[in-house]
Amino acid sequence: MGSLLSQLGLECGRKEVKEEERHLRANDREFNLSYEYADNAIKTSKYNIFTFLPLNLFEQFQRLANAYFLFLLCLQLIPEISSLSWFTTVVPLVLVLSMTMAKDGSDDINRHRCDRQVNNRKVEVLIDGELRSEKWMDVQVGDIIKLENNQFVTVRLEMSAEGELEDCIEKLANFNGKTGKKFRLSWLKSLDLMNQNILNCCTVPELLCPCVGEVRCEPPNNRLDKFTGTLTLKGEMYSLDNERVLLRGCTLRNTQWCFGLVVFGGPDTKLMQNCGKTTLKRTSIDRLMNVLVLSIFGFLAVMCLILAVGNGIWEYQEGSKFAAFLPKQEGVNAPFSAFLTFWSYVIILNTVVPISLYVSVEIIRLGNSFYIDWDRKMYYPKSDTPAEARTTTLNEELGQIKYIFSDKTGTLTQNIMTFNKCSINGKSYGEAWQKVDFSWNNLADPKFCFHDHSLVEVVREGNPEVQAFFRLLKATPAGFICELYYQAQSPDEGALVTAARNFGFVFRSRTPESITVVEMGELVTYELLAVLDFNNVRKRMSVIVRSPEGKLTLYCKGADTIIFERLNPSCSKLKEVTTEHLNEYAGDGLRTLALAYKDIDPKYMEEWKLRHHEASTAMDEREEKLDALYEEIEKGLLLLGSTAVEDKLQDGVPQTIEQLSKADIKIWVLTGDKQETAENIGYSCNMLREEMTEVFIVSANTAEEAFALEKDMEMELLRTACMCQTVICCRVTPLQKAQVVELVKKYKQAITLAIGDGANDVSMIKAAHIGVGISGQEGMQAVLSSDFSFAQFRYLQRLLLVHGRWSYLRMCKFLRYFFYKNFTFTFVHFWYGFFCGFSAQTVYDEWFITLYNLVYTALPVLALSLFDQDVNDRWSFQYPKLYAPGQLNQYFSKRAFVYTVLHSGYSSLVLFFIPWAAMYDTVRDDGKDIVDYQSFALLAQTCLLIAVSIQLGLDTHYWTSVNQFFLWGSLCVYFAVIFTMYSNGMFLIFTSSFPFIGTARNSLNQPNVWLTMLLTSILCVLPVVAYRFLRILLWPTVNDKVRYKVRQDKVLPPAPRRVQARRTSTRRSGYAFSHAQGYGDLVTSGRFLRWTPKSRPALFSQTDSPLAQTQPQFYRTINEGGEPPLSP
Repeated sequence: MGSLLSQLGLECGRKEVKEEERHLRANDREFNLSYEYADNAIKTSKYNIFTFLPLNLFEQFQRLANAYFLFLLCLQLIPEISSLSWFTTVVPLVLVLSMTMAKDGSDDINRHRCDRQVNNRKVEVLIDGELRSEKWMDVQVGDIIKLENNQFVTVRLEMSAEGELEDCIEKLANFNGKTGKKFRLSWLKSLDLMNQNILNCCTVPELLCPCVGEVRCEPPNNRLDKFTGTLTLKGEMYSLDNERVLLRGCTLRNTQWCFGLVVFGGPDTKLMQNCGKTTLKRTSIDRLMNVLVLSIFGFLAVMCLILAVGNGIWEYQEGSKFAAFLPKQEGVNAPFSAFLTFWSYVIILNTVVPISLYVSVEIIRLGNSFYIDWDRKMYYPKSDTPAEARTTTLNEELGQIKYIFSDKTGTLTQNIMTFNKCSINGKSYGEAWQKVDFSWNNLADPKFCFHDHSLVEVVREGNPEVQAFFRLLKATPAGFICELYYQAQSPDEGALVTAARNFGFVFRSRTPESITVVEMGELVTYELLAVLDFNNVRKRMSVIVRSPEGKLTLYCKGADTIIFERLNPSCSKLKEVTTEHLNEYAGDGLRTLALAYKDIDPKYMEEWKLRHHEASTAMDEREEKLDALYEEIEKGLLLLGSTAVEDKLQDGVPQTIEQLSKADIKIWVLTGDKQETAENIGYSCNMLREEMTEVFIVSANTAEEAFALEKDMEMELLRTACMCQTVICCRVTPLQKAQVVELVKKYKQAITLAIGDGANDVSMIKAAHIGVGISGQEGMQAVLSSDFSFAQFRYLQRLLLVHGRWSYLRMCKFLRYFFYKNFTFTFVHFWYGFFCGFSAQTVYDEWFITLYNLVYTALPVLALSLFDQDVNDRWSFQYPKLYAPGQLNQYFSKRAFVYTVLHSGYSSLVLFFIPWAAMYDTVRDDGKDIVDYQSFALLAQTCLLIAVSIQLGLDTHYWTSVNQFFLWGSLCVYFAVIFTMYSNGMFLIFTSSFPFIGTARNSLNQPNVWLTMLLTSILCVLPVVAYRFLRILLWPTVNDKVRYKVRQDKVLPPAPRRVQARRTSTRRSGYAFSHAQGYGDLVTSGRFLRWTPKSRPALFSQTDSPLAQTQPQFYRTINEGGEPPLSP
């Protein structure tokens, strides 16, 4: 029974036992299955073939409007209270449910397809001494599996063996969004359980088959930086840490194969544990709609109560007069008649809650999402990446953004570093304009550019300080090489190593004990004695090498403030000169790095190595002991100079930020980089400007200040930040990014947007109302968690100022018009109740009631909501202030809803009483009586349809052939339907369903009927036209002013060319390491391979087309203060 329920997607109420410790055996499935660990199957789908219909219907009827119409259908089955046929409710309800069901089914089919694709991937599993190909979903905890180069990791693994005894490199782009390489060392190698001789005489499966090791480790959790466990093998116990695991979702790189022991599978893996809880994002309009729908229900109850009371009074006073030809049923008195009438009017007046509203909203959102997907101006041809709307429910929210939270590296910047300048022994290089010719160096990178010939000259002359400078750069990189293709651990490292290569110091290969380089054409091998690794506290890294001559040297690089504290006093004058150069580089927004070295006595080195070994093997306070040793040896350094690396901004970032700021959107940068780097990027992006004399910094100098996001201090932090023009948060963790977003959401009640490109931005993206992912250099994790994605930050202005603003404008127009036409339709019923004895008789034909929202008025309003625009995209860019109404909810709010209801009330009075007065005691041209219920119903419904069609035309700013076709086509369909349904043939075939025989041809051939339609339409439209004329004349909005200018100047002049001025500043820029702790072993690794992937063909072949151009968009600024006065 349990398995059956599991197949049906249902779960029994079995209590989960929290796992305290994971215990497993290698190659022992029977033992491991006893613990009932999760298997490796992934399930993201919601339904299966058995549960789809009931679960989907259950979910749909949780929506209040659907449940309401189901209740109405039940009421209509009661003959005593129903004056409408059942099909008036069944047809719209079935249509709405079917369309929603089709959409949900399509989405779930895609989820099933993705699940099958992942679960059915093949992997080799060691079973009974041989490798067998198994599906991912069949892998169990405790299995030993084999992975090959470029293969995805299927589960969380403990490394056991590696091909060719090379250290394994794990690429984390798919998991954590960073393209850095992670060094992994197998425990089998570290325990020395196999060597080259063993590998030569037996295969690895034969060696691993008898392995019965037991692992005890921590239970599943989402900690990426820590793993604790023990391995018991042949009676010996060994420790396991984070350096010996591979994570699911990563890719194996730079090794032919590896074997691993499965520790966690499926939902227990770090990938799934870190996915976070995805909350349902709803727009502010959705939330407002819920409030309005509840208000409409209350309003409907009041109207029905008024009519029910009227029925009771009428029955009491006048009902006896009609008893002769309308006999009362036994037991029905005036109060009971009023009770039945109340429910009858609940059915008749149900159109105030239109069931088609929600379906129309979904169609509009889907259409506006396609506009984003199809926008060629948001397509990036270099990476063949179009913009993508990953959700279809948040489009109009893009037009209401007040706060943007942005990551820095990879979002504002390209995350591509270039070596621009350097200072060596007190002299600055890189200021010249002529490009250096590196043709003398056969190993130079042809893509590298430098602008100072004097540096090449001093290098080739053999200047010892300059050669020591570049020797340090090539001796300390955290990277690998294959055929001179450097795979640096960070883009900064890649830029430095490439610079050293072009100046004649080429990094060629590494082994765990040596570094091989080419120095000015000579092959030199240095013995690598120690690596003093980087961490966020040290902010530096060092290596100790022995030259072929036997000389011991420590090379150190790091943040200038850290290096300067450890310099020998003899470097004071050089330090002052270098500081001036650093200030100059910082003024250019460059990332700086200080370089120093120190010669070491061999005897001291031997003694230090012994203490280093003791500290590195200590079980307690290992990091503290190592830090103390590093601090001891890194003193008395001799300064070599500094480097200046440029992290280039993406194209159009300053202009985009300027445009968004003009739209009154607040931009906060949340970055993990250090303060100096974030400040300089702020200046480069025009977020910070030199005229901002009151730039102040809030830093955490005490334990209390470090917790500004705690509840007792968060309001103070928010008040301080909101008083600032620009906010840049530095050294924030991914969780703190999300906390900042939540803080603004909670207290500012503003719509927020978060944009980032890495996994460290996922929590922020999920926390904001709108999440935008940049598909750039740092993987796809941010994109997969986002609502919208594109390749460049500059596309954000088009997403918000064009697509977002249009979507919000269209949705607001749709809602105002939809409520107008439905309230007008319903109020006519209300007024008619006072003239029909409150008998719950309908004023319209039943078929008109059925088709009004589904056919006659559906397509015109959809065309308005999909194609309308007040101004085109270029004018939207030129006047960012057009974005402000969305932030203030001016186009649709509770106030706008009340105005719409009042407008509907006036129109309904005109639409009822003008036809009623015109038809009262009226005769035809031939003298026959035309005063009958059916003729009045036809006239009222025709006047209604014409009036709402004219109102739609007044609301339309941008006419297309589609709008014209739908509007006139709907009117033509209406007249075609009534002439068909009111014909003799339909009456003869379906007598009870089509009783309006001959009404159309008898009424519409009378001139007074058409004159009544004309008069009614004029009276309905006249107040609207008068109000809009006076509003534009006396109280013009920004939108009105811009539209006036569009009419005056239809062609935009060519945009002036902007030249970005060089910024001069005295602000310092410390080097922001992109490292993570634990890369000392990475530096000492062997040779690795990297294959360059083939590029995809471009989506648009003509990349120089204006539609596919990648240059930033510039638009001139027009001062609105000097506008000419508006005229009618």
